[in-house]
Amino acid sequence: MTDVLASSAAAIAADAGIFELAPVPLWLEDYSGVKALLEGWRRAGVVSLREHLAGHPDRVKECASRIRLLQVNRRTLDLFGARDLEHLTANLDQVFRGDMLTTHIEELVQLWEGQCSFASNAVNYTLGGERLDIQLKATILPGHEDTWSRVLISTEDVTDREDARRLLAGSENYARGLFAHSPVSLWVEDFSGVKRLIDEVRHQGITDLRVFTDVHEEFVHRCISEIRIIDVNQHTLGLFGAPDKATLLRSLPVVMRDEMGPCFREQLIDLWNGKLFQQREVVNYTLDGTKLNLLLQFSIFPGREHDWSLVQIALTDITARKKAEAYLEYLGSHDALTKLCNRSFFADELNRLERKGPLPVTIIMADLNGLKSANDELGHAAGDQLLRRAGEVLNSIVDQPARAARIGGDEFAVILPGVEIAEGKAMMKVINDLIVINNEFYTDLPLSLSMGIATSEPGERLESVVKRADLAMLEAKREHYAQAEYERRRTQAVG
Repeated sequence: MTDVLASSAAAIAADAGIFELAPVPLWLEDYSGVKALLEGWRRAGVVSLREHLAGHPDRVKECASRIRLLQVNRRTLDLFGARDLEHLTANLDQVFRGDMLTTHIEELVQLWEGQCSFASNAVNYTLGGERLDIQLKATILPGHEDTWSRVLISTEDVTDREDARRLLAGSENYARGLFAHSPVSLWVEDFSGVKRLIDEVRHQGITDLRVFTDVHEEFVHRCISEIRIIDVNQHTLGLFGAPDKATLLRSLPVVMRDEMGPCFREQLIDLWNGKLFQQREVVNYTLDGTKLNLLLQFSIFPGREHDWSLVQIALTDITARKKAEAYLEYLGSHDALTKLCNRSFFADELNRLERKGPLPVTIIMADLNGLKSANDELGHAAGDQLLRRAGEVLNSIVDQPARAARIGGDEFAVILPGVEIAEGKAMMKVINDLIVINNEFYTDLPLSLSMGIATSEPGERLESVVKRADLAMLEAKREHYAQAEYERRRTQAVG
Protein backbone atom coordinates (compact mmCIF):
# COMPACT_ATOMS: atom_id res chain seq x y z
CA MET A 1 0.00 0.00 0.00
CA THR A 2 2.82 2.39 0.86
CA ASP A 3 4.41 1.71 -2.56
CA VAL A 4 1.13 2.52 -4.38
CA LEU A 5 0.70 5.82 -2.54
CA ALA A 6 4.31 6.72 -3.22
CA SER A 7 3.82 5.94 -6.93
CA SER A 8 0.63 8.09 -7.12
CA ALA A 9 2.37 10.96 -5.36
CA ALA A 10 5.23 10.74 -7.86
CA ALA A 11 2.76 10.82 -10.81
CA ILE A 12 0.98 13.86 -9.39
CA ALA A 13 4.31 15.60 -8.88
CA ALA A 14 5.32 14.76 -12.45
CA ASP A 15 2.00 16.11 -13.83
CA ALA A 16 2.44 19.30 -11.81
CA GLY A 17 5.91 19.74 -13.25
CA ILE A 18 4.67 19.26 -16.80
CA PHE A 19 1.83 21.78 -16.19
CA GLU A 20 4.23 24.36 -14.83
CA LEU A 21 6.84 23.95 -17.57
CA ALA A 22 4.37 23.77 -20.49
CA PRO A 23 5.41 26.16 -23.33
CA VAL A 24 1.88 27.60 -23.63
CA PRO A 25 -0.30 29.36 -21.02
CA LEU A 26 -2.43 26.80 -19.16
CA TRP A 27 -5.38 27.25 -16.81
CA LEU A 28 -6.89 24.58 -14.59
CA GLU A 29 -10.48 25.43 -13.70
CA ASP A 30 -13.49 23.90 -11.93
CA TYR A 31 -16.70 24.01 -14.02
CA SER A 32 -18.82 21.93 -11.63
CA GLY A 33 -20.85 25.00 -10.64
CA VAL A 34 -21.51 25.71 -14.29
CA LYS A 35 -22.65 22.12 -14.86
CA ALA A 36 -25.10 22.31 -11.98
CA LEU A 37 -26.51 25.57 -13.33
CA LEU A 38 -26.95 24.18 -16.86
CA GLU A 39 -28.62 21.02 -15.59
CA GLY A 40 -31.07 23.12 -13.59
CA TRP A 41 -32.03 25.08 -16.69
CA ARG A 42 -32.42 21.88 -18.70
CA ARG A 43 -34.78 20.49 -16.04
CA ALA A 44 -36.69 23.75 -16.19
CA GLY A 45 -37.41 23.12 -19.89
CA VAL A 46 -34.67 25.07 -21.66
CA VAL A 47 -34.09 23.46 -25.06
CA SER A 48 -31.84 25.93 -26.90
CA LEU A 49 -29.17 27.34 -24.62
CA ARG A 50 -28.07 29.86 -27.26
CA GLU A 51 -31.57 31.36 -27.53
CA HIS A 52 -32.01 31.22 -23.75
CA LEU A 53 -28.81 33.14 -23.05
CA ALA A 54 -29.53 35.61 -25.88
CA GLY A 55 -32.77 36.44 -24.10
CA HIS A 56 -31.19 36.49 -20.62
CA PRO A 57 -27.69 38.00 -20.94
CA ASP A 58 -27.42 38.30 -17.15
CA ARG A 59 -27.32 34.48 -16.98
CA VAL A 60 -24.09 34.47 -19.02
CA LYS A 61 -22.50 36.46 -16.23
CA GLU A 62 -23.98 34.03 -13.73
CA CYS A 63 -22.30 31.11 -15.53
CA ALA A 64 -18.98 32.93 -15.62
CA SER A 65 -19.20 33.61 -11.89
CA ARG A 66 -19.57 29.84 -11.21
CA ILE A 67 -16.13 29.05 -12.70
CA ARG A 68 -13.40 28.55 -10.09
CA LEU A 69 -9.80 29.18 -11.10
CA LEU A 70 -7.64 26.47 -9.50
CA GLN A 71 -4.23 26.91 -11.03
CA VAL A 72 -2.27 28.63 -13.81
CA ASN A 73 1.28 28.12 -14.97
CA ARG A 74 4.11 30.62 -15.22
CA ARG A 75 3.43 31.25 -18.93
CA THR A 76 -0.08 32.46 -18.03
CA LEU A 77 1.21 34.80 -15.32
CA ASP A 78 3.81 36.24 -17.69
CA LEU A 79 1.30 36.68 -20.51
CA PHE A 80 -1.16 38.64 -18.39
CA GLY A 81 1.43 40.46 -16.30
CA ALA A 82 0.41 38.91 -12.95
CA ARG A 83 2.74 38.31 -10.01
CA ASP A 84 1.03 35.11 -8.89
CA LEU A 85 -2.28 33.22 -8.94
CA GLU A 86 -3.81 35.42 -6.23
CA HIS A 87 -2.89 38.61 -8.13
CA LEU A 88 -4.45 37.21 -11.33
CA THR A 89 -7.58 35.93 -9.60
CA ALA A 90 -8.18 39.28 -7.88
CA ASN A 91 -8.12 41.06 -11.26
CA LEU A 92 -10.03 38.68 -13.54
CA ASP A 93 -12.59 41.43 -14.21
CA GLN A 94 -9.80 43.31 -16.02
CA VAL A 95 -8.78 40.23 -18.00
CA PHE A 96 -12.29 39.21 -19.09
CA ARG A 97 -14.26 42.23 -20.28
CA GLY A 98 -15.79 43.78 -23.35
CA ASP A 99 -17.23 41.14 -25.71
CA MET A 100 -15.80 38.22 -23.71
CA LEU A 101 -19.29 37.20 -22.55
CA THR A 102 -20.43 36.80 -26.17
CA THR A 103 -17.56 34.37 -26.75
CA HIS A 104 -18.45 32.57 -23.51
CA ILE A 105 -21.94 31.81 -24.86
CA GLU A 106 -20.45 29.69 -27.66
CA GLU A 107 -18.25 27.82 -25.16
CA LEU A 108 -21.26 27.03 -22.97
CA VAL A 109 -23.30 25.86 -25.98
CA GLN A 110 -20.57 23.36 -26.91
CA LEU A 111 -20.65 21.93 -23.38
CA TRP A 112 -24.48 21.96 -23.36
CA GLU A 113 -24.47 19.84 -26.53
CA GLY A 114 -22.44 17.12 -24.80
CA GLN A 115 -18.94 17.89 -25.99
CA CYS A 116 -16.08 17.30 -23.58
CA SER A 117 -14.01 20.05 -25.18
CA PHE A 118 -14.59 23.43 -26.68
CA ALA A 119 -12.66 26.04 -28.60
CA SER A 120 -13.09 29.70 -29.32
CA ASN A 121 -11.33 32.90 -30.31
CA ALA A 122 -11.60 35.61 -27.71
CA VAL A 123 -10.24 38.95 -26.65
CA ASN A 124 -8.55 39.21 -23.23
CA TYR A 125 -6.57 42.02 -21.64
CA THR A 126 -3.37 42.05 -19.65
CA LEU A 127 -3.43 43.61 -16.18
CA GLY A 128 -1.64 46.55 -17.84
CA GLY A 129 -4.63 47.04 -20.18
CA GLU A 130 -3.07 45.70 -23.40
CA ARG A 131 -5.41 43.85 -25.76
CA LEU A 132 -4.69 40.16 -26.37
CA ASP A 133 -6.21 38.06 -29.14
CA ILE A 134 -6.52 34.57 -27.64
CA GLN A 135 -7.14 31.22 -29.28
CA LEU A 136 -8.69 29.17 -26.50
CA LYS A 137 -8.93 25.38 -26.34
CA ALA A 138 -10.42 23.54 -23.34
CA THR A 139 -10.81 19.89 -22.38
CA ILE A 140 -12.57 18.22 -19.47
CA LEU A 141 -9.87 16.01 -17.95
CA PRO A 142 -10.46 12.24 -18.06
CA GLY A 143 -12.30 11.00 -14.99
CA HIS A 144 -14.10 14.36 -14.49
CA GLU A 145 -16.65 14.11 -17.29
CA ASP A 146 -19.52 13.65 -14.82
CA THR A 147 -18.66 16.63 -12.66
CA TRP A 148 -16.63 19.02 -14.90
CA SER A 149 -14.55 19.66 -11.82
CA ARG A 150 -11.29 19.72 -13.76
CA VAL A 151 -11.11 21.59 -17.06
CA LEU A 152 -7.71 22.24 -18.66
CA ILE A 153 -7.58 25.35 -20.83
CA SER A 154 -4.78 26.55 -23.10
CA THR A 155 -4.75 30.16 -24.21
CA GLU A 156 -2.47 30.84 -27.15
CA ASP A 157 -1.57 34.45 -27.85
CA VAL A 158 -2.44 35.03 -31.53
CA THR A 159 -2.37 38.84 -31.39
CA ASP A 160 0.31 39.17 -34.08
CA ARG A 161 -1.59 36.87 -36.40
CA GLU A 162 -4.88 38.67 -35.82
CA ASP A 163 -3.23 42.07 -36.22
CA ALA A 164 -1.90 40.91 -39.59
CA ARG A 165 -5.32 39.55 -40.54
CA ARG A 166 -7.00 42.80 -39.54
CA LEU A 167 -4.42 44.78 -41.48
CA LEU A 168 -5.00 42.60 -44.53
CA ALA A 169 -8.76 42.87 -44.14
CA GLY A 170 -8.41 46.61 -43.74
CA SER A 171 -6.30 46.80 -46.88
CA GLU A 172 -8.81 44.68 -48.76
CA ASN A 173 -11.69 46.81 -47.51
CA TYR A 174 -9.78 49.95 -48.46
CA ALA A 175 -9.05 48.58 -51.92
CA ARG A 176 -12.65 47.46 -52.27
CA GLY A 177 -13.81 50.91 -51.22
CA LEU A 178 -11.54 52.53 -53.79
CA PHE A 179 -12.94 50.19 -56.44
CA ALA A 180 -16.58 50.64 -55.46
CA HIS A 181 -16.47 54.41 -55.12
CA SER A 182 -13.93 55.32 -57.80
CA PRO A 183 -14.98 58.35 -59.88
CA VAL A 184 -14.12 56.42 -63.06
CA SER A 185 -15.69 53.28 -64.49
CA LEU A 186 -13.78 50.18 -63.33
CA TRP A 187 -14.16 46.63 -64.66
CA VAL A 188 -12.44 43.50 -63.36
CA GLU A 189 -12.30 40.83 -66.05
CA ASP A 190 -10.85 37.39 -66.70
CA PHE A 191 -8.84 37.24 -69.95
CA SER A 192 -7.48 33.72 -69.40
CA GLY A 193 -9.63 32.39 -72.26
CA VAL A 194 -8.24 35.08 -74.56
CA LYS A 195 -4.69 34.11 -73.60
CA ARG A 196 -5.43 30.47 -74.32
CA LEU A 197 -6.65 31.31 -77.84
CA ILE A 198 -3.65 33.56 -78.51
CA ASP A 199 -1.25 30.86 -77.27
CA GLU A 200 -2.91 28.28 -79.52
CA VAL A 201 -2.45 30.51 -82.57
CA ARG A 202 1.18 31.18 -81.63
CA HIS A 203 1.84 27.44 -81.26
CA GLN A 204 0.47 26.96 -84.78
CA GLY A 205 3.44 28.98 -86.04
CA ILE A 206 1.66 32.31 -86.58
CA THR A 207 4.09 35.20 -86.10
CA ASP A 208 2.01 38.23 -87.11
CA LEU A 209 -1.42 38.51 -85.50
CA ARG A 210 -2.37 41.54 -87.61
CA VAL A 211 -1.95 39.54 -90.83
CA PHE A 212 -3.70 36.55 -89.23
CA THR A 213 -6.75 38.60 -88.19
CA ASP A 214 -6.88 40.22 -91.64
CA VAL A 215 -7.60 36.75 -92.99
CA HIS A 216 -9.47 35.32 -89.98
CA GLU A 217 -11.77 38.12 -88.75
CA GLU A 218 -13.77 35.60 -86.74
CA PHE A 219 -10.80 35.14 -84.38
CA VAL A 220 -11.43 38.60 -82.88
CA HIS A 221 -15.05 37.67 -82.13
CA ARG A 222 -13.97 34.36 -80.61
CA CYS A 223 -11.65 36.25 -78.26
CA ILE A 224 -14.44 38.66 -77.29
CA SER A 225 -16.69 35.72 -76.43
CA GLU A 226 -14.01 34.32 -74.07
CA ILE A 227 -13.87 37.43 -71.84
CA ARG A 228 -15.52 36.91 -68.45
CA ILE A 229 -16.57 40.01 -66.52
CA ILE A 230 -16.02 39.47 -62.79
CA ASP A 231 -17.17 42.81 -61.39
CA VAL A 232 -17.94 46.43 -62.20
CA ASN A 233 -18.17 49.37 -59.82
CA GLN A 234 -21.08 51.70 -59.11
CA HIS A 235 -19.78 54.46 -61.38
CA THR A 236 -19.93 52.03 -64.30
CA LEU A 237 -23.64 51.46 -63.75
CA GLY A 238 -24.27 55.20 -63.62
CA LEU A 239 -22.14 55.88 -66.70
CA PHE A 240 -24.01 53.39 -68.86
CA GLY A 241 -27.43 54.04 -67.33
CA ALA A 242 -27.83 50.51 -65.95
CA PRO A 243 -29.93 49.88 -62.80
CA ASP A 244 -27.76 46.92 -61.76
CA LYS A 245 -24.84 44.74 -62.83
CA ALA A 246 -27.03 41.97 -64.28
CA THR A 247 -28.84 44.42 -66.58
CA LEU A 248 -25.53 45.87 -67.78
CA LEU A 249 -24.06 42.44 -68.56
CA ARG A 250 -27.19 41.47 -70.50
CA SER A 251 -26.89 44.69 -72.50
CA LEU A 252 -23.23 44.38 -73.56
CA PRO A 253 -24.15 43.98 -77.27
CA VAL A 254 -25.76 47.44 -77.01
CA VAL A 255 -22.89 48.94 -75.02
CA MET A 256 -20.03 47.59 -77.15
CA ARG A 257 -20.82 47.72 -80.85
CA ASP A 258 -19.81 49.33 -84.13
CA GLU A 259 -16.32 50.78 -83.53
CA MET A 260 -15.44 48.33 -80.72
CA GLY A 261 -14.46 45.49 -83.07
CA PRO A 262 -11.47 47.28 -84.66
CA CYS A 263 -10.46 48.72 -81.25
CA PHE A 264 -10.46 45.28 -79.63
CA ARG A 265 -8.43 43.90 -82.53
CA GLU A 266 -5.73 46.50 -81.81
CA GLN A 267 -5.91 45.54 -78.14
CA LEU A 268 -5.30 41.88 -79.04
CA ILE A 269 -2.33 42.81 -81.24
CA ASP A 270 -0.80 44.77 -78.34
CA LEU A 271 -1.26 41.77 -76.03
CA TRP A 272 0.31 39.52 -78.68
CA ASN A 273 3.32 41.83 -78.68
CA GLY A 274 3.64 41.70 -74.87
CA LYS A 275 2.08 45.09 -74.08
CA LEU A 276 0.23 44.29 -70.85
CA PHE A 277 -0.61 47.92 -70.07
CA GLN A 278 -2.55 49.73 -72.77
CA GLN A 279 -4.28 53.05 -73.27
CA ARG A 280 -6.55 54.03 -76.16
CA GLU A 281 -9.69 55.98 -76.98
CA VAL A 282 -12.81 53.91 -77.65
CA VAL A 283 -16.50 54.44 -78.31
CA ASN A 284 -19.25 52.73 -76.28
CA TYR A 285 -22.96 53.41 -75.92
CA THR A 286 -25.26 53.82 -72.93
CA LEU A 287 -28.28 51.57 -72.62
CA ASP A 288 -30.46 54.30 -74.18
CA GLY A 289 -28.11 54.56 -77.18
CA THR A 290 -26.18 57.71 -76.24
CA LYS A 291 -22.68 57.68 -77.70
CA LEU A 292 -19.81 57.77 -75.18
CA ASN A 293 -16.23 58.67 -76.01
CA LEU A 294 -14.03 56.91 -73.46
CA LEU A 295 -10.37 56.70 -72.56
CA LEU A 296 -9.68 52.99 -71.93
CA GLN A 297 -6.78 51.96 -69.70
CA PHE A 298 -6.09 48.22 -69.65
CA SER A 299 -3.74 46.53 -67.19
CA ILE A 300 -3.14 42.94 -66.10
CA PHE A 301 -2.93 42.54 -62.33
CA PRO A 302 0.59 41.96 -60.94
CA GLY A 303 1.16 38.25 -60.44
CA ARG A 304 -1.38 37.32 -63.13
CA GLU A 305 0.88 37.91 -66.11
CA HIS A 306 1.17 34.15 -66.68
CA ASP A 307 -2.54 33.54 -67.26
CA TRP A 308 -4.27 36.99 -67.54
CA SER A 309 -6.92 35.75 -65.10
CA LEU A 310 -7.34 39.19 -63.51
CA VAL A 311 -7.47 42.30 -65.66
CA GLN A 312 -8.55 45.79 -64.67
CA ILE A 313 -10.07 48.16 -67.19
CA ALA A 314 -10.65 51.81 -66.35
CA LEU A 315 -12.96 53.89 -68.53
CA THR A 316 -12.86 57.68 -68.25
CA ASP A 317 -15.65 59.60 -69.94
CA ILE A 318 -14.03 62.05 -72.39
CA THR A 319 -17.22 62.76 -74.37
CA ALA A 320 -17.25 66.44 -73.38
CA ARG A 321 -13.58 66.79 -74.32
CA LYS A 322 -14.12 65.12 -77.69
CA LYS A 323 -17.07 67.40 -78.40
CA ALA A 324 -14.94 70.40 -77.51
CA GLU A 325 -12.15 69.14 -79.77
CA ALA A 326 -14.64 68.52 -82.59
CA TYR A 327 -16.05 72.03 -82.13
CA LEU A 328 -12.57 73.58 -82.20
CA GLU A 329 -11.79 71.55 -85.31
CA TYR A 330 -15.07 72.74 -86.81
CA LEU A 331 -14.20 76.36 -86.02
CA GLY A 332 -10.81 75.86 -87.64
CA SER A 333 -12.43 74.88 -90.93
CA HIS A 334 -15.78 76.75 -90.85
CA ASP A 335 -17.09 80.28 -90.88
CA ALA A 336 -18.95 80.95 -87.64
CA LEU A 337 -21.53 83.33 -89.18
CA THR A 338 -22.65 81.32 -92.22
CA LYS A 339 -21.74 77.80 -90.99
CA LEU A 340 -20.03 77.26 -94.37
CA CYS A 341 -16.45 76.06 -94.76
CA ASN A 342 -13.85 78.84 -94.50
CA ARG A 343 -11.13 80.03 -96.89
CA SER A 344 -8.47 77.83 -95.27
CA PHE A 345 -10.56 74.70 -95.83
CA PHE A 346 -11.29 75.82 -99.40
CA ALA A 347 -7.58 76.08 -100.19
CA ASP A 348 -6.80 72.70 -98.57
CA GLU A 349 -9.66 71.02 -100.44
CA LEU A 350 -8.42 72.37 -103.78
CA ASN A 351 -4.96 70.97 -103.05
CA ARG A 352 -6.40 67.59 -102.05
CA LEU A 353 -8.57 67.33 -105.17
CA GLU A 354 -5.64 68.32 -107.37
CA ARG A 355 -3.66 65.40 -105.92
CA LYS A 356 -6.35 62.75 -105.56
CA GLY A 357 -9.38 63.82 -107.62
CA PRO A 358 -11.96 62.93 -108.65
CA LEU A 359 -11.79 64.97 -111.83
CA PRO A 360 -13.14 67.00 -113.45
CA VAL A 361 -13.80 69.60 -110.77
CA THR A 362 -16.46 72.25 -111.33
CA ILE A 363 -16.25 75.43 -109.27
CA ILE A 364 -18.98 78.01 -108.76
CA MET A 365 -17.87 81.42 -107.51
CA ALA A 366 -20.56 83.65 -106.00
CA ASP A 367 -20.68 87.19 -104.64
CA LEU A 368 -23.39 88.58 -102.40
CA ASN A 369 -25.05 91.58 -104.06
CA GLY A 370 -25.90 94.64 -102.02
CA LEU A 371 -23.96 93.82 -98.85
CA LYS A 372 -22.29 97.25 -98.64
CA SER A 373 -25.59 99.06 -99.14
CA ALA A 374 -27.27 96.92 -96.44
CA ASN A 375 -24.46 97.68 -94.00
CA ASP A 376 -24.44 101.42 -94.80
CA GLU A 377 -28.19 101.95 -94.85
CA LEU A 378 -29.54 99.39 -92.36
CA GLY A 379 -26.54 98.54 -90.20
CA HIS A 380 -24.21 95.60 -89.96
CA ALA A 381 -26.89 93.42 -88.34
CA ALA A 382 -28.81 93.58 -91.62
CA GLY A 383 -25.64 92.72 -93.55
CA ASP A 384 -24.96 89.76 -91.24
CA GLN A 385 -28.50 88.56 -91.82
CA LEU A 386 -27.91 88.54 -95.58
CA LEU A 387 -24.71 86.55 -95.10
CA ARG A 388 -26.49 84.00 -92.87
CA ARG A 389 -29.25 83.61 -95.45
CA ALA A 390 -26.69 82.99 -98.17
CA GLY A 391 -25.12 80.34 -95.96
CA GLU A 392 -28.52 78.69 -95.38
CA VAL A 393 -29.18 78.47 -99.11
CA LEU A 394 -25.76 77.03 -100.00
CA ASN A 395 -25.72 74.60 -97.07
CA SER A 396 -29.14 73.26 -98.03
CA ILE A 397 -28.10 72.15 -101.53
CA VAL A 398 -24.49 71.04 -101.02
CA ASP A 399 -23.80 67.49 -99.84
CA GLN A 400 -20.40 65.80 -99.60
CA PRO A 401 -18.20 65.38 -101.51
CA ALA A 402 -19.34 68.82 -102.75
CA ARG A 403 -18.41 71.71 -100.45
CA ALA A 404 -19.56 75.30 -100.06
CA ALA A 405 -17.26 77.91 -98.49
CA ARG A 406 -17.22 81.57 -97.55
CA ILE A 407 -13.85 82.75 -98.85
CA GLY A 408 -14.13 86.48 -98.25
CA GLY A 409 -16.39 89.14 -96.80
CA ASP A 410 -19.13 88.71 -99.42
CA GLU A 411 -17.51 85.99 -101.56
CA PHE A 412 -18.55 82.34 -101.71
CA ALA A 413 -17.40 79.24 -103.58
CA VAL A 414 -18.93 75.85 -104.29
CA ILE A 415 -16.60 72.94 -105.14
CA LEU A 416 -18.17 70.09 -107.10
CA PRO A 417 -15.72 67.13 -107.45
CA GLY A 418 -16.30 64.78 -110.39
CA VAL A 419 -18.95 67.09 -111.87
CA GLU A 420 -19.17 68.27 -115.50
CA ILE A 421 -20.19 71.79 -116.53
CA ALA A 422 -23.82 70.81 -117.28
CA GLU A 423 -24.39 69.49 -113.75
CA GLY A 424 -22.71 72.59 -112.37
CA LYS A 425 -25.08 74.88 -114.27
CA ALA A 426 -28.00 72.82 -112.97
CA MET A 427 -26.69 73.46 -109.47
CA MET A 428 -26.58 77.21 -110.17
CA LYS A 429 -30.23 77.09 -111.23
CA VAL A 430 -31.17 75.28 -108.00
CA ILE A 431 -29.36 77.97 -106.01
CA ASN A 432 -31.26 80.74 -107.80
CA ASP A 433 -34.57 78.93 -107.27
CA LEU A 434 -33.89 78.63 -103.54
CA ILE A 435 -32.98 82.32 -103.36
CA VAL A 436 -36.40 83.15 -104.80
CA ILE A 437 -38.07 81.01 -102.12
CA ASN A 438 -35.90 82.52 -99.38
CA ASN A 439 -36.87 86.05 -100.45
CA GLU A 440 -40.53 85.22 -99.97
CA PHE A 441 -39.82 85.13 -96.22
CA TYR A 442 -37.69 88.31 -96.18
CA THR A 443 -39.50 90.76 -98.42
CA ASP A 444 -37.86 93.85 -96.86
CA LEU A 445 -34.28 92.81 -97.74
CA PRO A 446 -33.88 90.67 -100.86
CA LEU A 447 -31.04 88.14 -101.15
CA SER A 448 -29.13 88.11 -104.44
CA LEU A 449 -25.99 86.29 -105.60
CA SER A 450 -23.94 86.92 -108.72
CA MET A 451 -22.40 83.61 -109.84
CA GLY A 452 -19.81 82.35 -112.28
CA ILE A 453 -18.84 78.79 -113.15
CA ALA A 454 -15.88 76.92 -114.65
CA THR A 455 -14.91 73.25 -115.04
CA SER A 456 -11.36 71.93 -115.04
CA GLU A 457 -9.75 70.83 -118.29
CA PRO A 458 -7.30 67.90 -118.40
CA GLY A 459 -3.99 69.01 -116.91
CA GLU A 460 -5.36 72.37 -115.75
CA ARG A 461 -4.50 73.62 -112.28
CA LEU A 462 -7.55 74.19 -110.08
CA GLU A 463 -6.21 77.63 -109.22
CA SER A 464 -6.78 78.51 -112.88
CA VAL A 465 -10.30 77.10 -112.74
CA VAL A 466 -11.04 79.34 -109.77
CA LYS A 467 -9.82 82.39 -111.71
CA ARG A 468 -12.01 81.55 -114.71
CA ALA A 469 -15.05 81.07 -112.47
CA ASP A 470 -14.23 84.31 -110.67
CA LEU A 471 -14.05 86.25 -113.96
CA ALA A 472 -17.40 84.80 -114.95
CA MET A 473 -18.81 85.87 -111.58
CA LEU A 474 -17.48 89.44 -112.01
CA GLU A 475 -19.15 89.62 -115.43
CA ALA A 476 -22.43 88.45 -113.87
CA LYS A 477 -22.02 91.07 -111.15
CA ARG A 478 -21.50 93.87 -113.66
CA GLU A 479 -24.63 92.76 -115.47
CA HIS A 480 -26.54 92.71 -112.15
CA TYR A 481 -25.57 96.26 -111.23
CA ALA A 482 -26.10 97.49 -114.78
CA GLN A 483 -29.59 96.05 -114.69
CA ALA A 484 -30.17 97.57 -111.23
CA GLU A 485 -29.02 101.00 -112.49
CA TYR A 486 -31.26 100.70 -115.52
CA GLU A 487 -34.24 99.87 -113.33
CA ARG A 488 -33.48 102.80 -111.01
CA ARG A 489 -33.31 105.32 -113.90
CA ARG A 490 -36.44 103.93 -115.48
CA THR A 491 -38.29 104.30 -112.20
CA GLN A 492 -37.09 107.93 -111.85
CA ALA A 493 -38.12 108.72 -115.42
CA VAL A 494 -41.58 107.32 -114.84
CA GLY A 495 -41.84 109.27 -111.60
